[in-house]
Amino acid sequence: MNDRSAQRLAMLQEALASGGTLHLRDAAELCGVSEMTIRRDVTTQPSVISLLGGRLVMANYPGVTPVYDLTEQQASHYQIKHRLCQRVASFIEDGDTLFIDCGSTLIPLLSQLSHFRELTVVTYALNVANSVAALPNVRLVLLGGLFYASSQSFGSDGMRAAIERLGINKALISAAGVDCERGVSCFHFHEVAPKQAAIATAMQRLLIVDASKFGLVRPAYFAALSDFDIVVTDDEHAPKVQDCLPHASPSVTVA
Repeated sequence: MNDRSAQRLAMLQEALASGGTLHLRDAAELCGVSEMTIRRDVTTQPSVISLLGGRLVMANYPGVTPVYDLTEQQASHYQIKHRLCQRVASFIEDGDTLFIDCGSTLIPLLSQLSHFRELTVVTYALNVANSVAALPNVRLVLLGGLFYASSQSFGSDGMRAAIERLGINKALISAAGVDCERGVSCFHFHEVAPKQAAIATAMQRLLIVDASKFGLVRPAYFAALSDFDIVVTDDEHAPKVQDCLPHASPSVTVA
């Protein structure tokens, strides 16, 4: 952590010491920097401060539950996500049909798809579709429905059936929580159906998750760890996936 970042975090911690929350714009004004700098300080440095829905709170502040914010997630652990996606790219082959999940974890993968001669991408995420649509070598299947701005994704009653009609070689699935007992989970219930359908349909299922998600449980459960063939993570010292699965062992690869 650099000295200026440490000083800003110490100032914010002092401001929050009496309890309550501090809006991101107020934190930026207090420290004399941009909101993005505050985001970066909080999401990339070890700290007792959490950023939840545009507000800063102490990590132990009572009554505060996590709120998913795509902008915050994109700024969080970006270098780690980039390494994870480089590892994921090594599993992709020319001619594959890929299911690519919503969220921020798999966004760094999209620029790497230009290295392949021919691919098909199936997604329900608008940010994924916008990036893939610019690649001349990739055929895009966008699954529509009601748009959820918080996750830049679509949901519909017919999405599960639509996915099950497709031939998917590899399902690339992200998650917001991975727990040995409570399984794999995400923030949004409309994501459950497409995730589960892709897992059930694909020939190979990859869970891509950075180590900060281990030990967390989010509201929407969608799979057990044993439902995946490969787990791609960044920290071999994170809780061991094999320890959660005494009778079934997906391959674990560390980026």
